[in-house]
Amino acid sequence: MANEFKNPFEELDKKLREVPPEMRQKVMNDIAIAKLIMDMAILVTSNYSALISGLFKTNKRK
Repeated sequence: MANEFKNPFEELDKKLREVPPEMRQKVMNDIAIAKLIMDMAILVTSNYSALISGLFKTNKRK
C-alpha cells in the first residue's frame, strides 16, 4: 500500500509544460475582467464610511 502512494511534492521538481496560447489568453482576459470588476466595486464603495458618518452626524444649531 505504501508503494502505491505518490508524493505530490516530487512532481514539483519536474519540468513544466508550456501552456497553449489560446488558454493563456483566456486566463489573462478573465483576470482583466476580474480586476475591472474589483476596481469598479472599490470606486463605488470607497466613500461609504464618509457617507455613513455624515448620516449619523447631528448638527447642533444655536
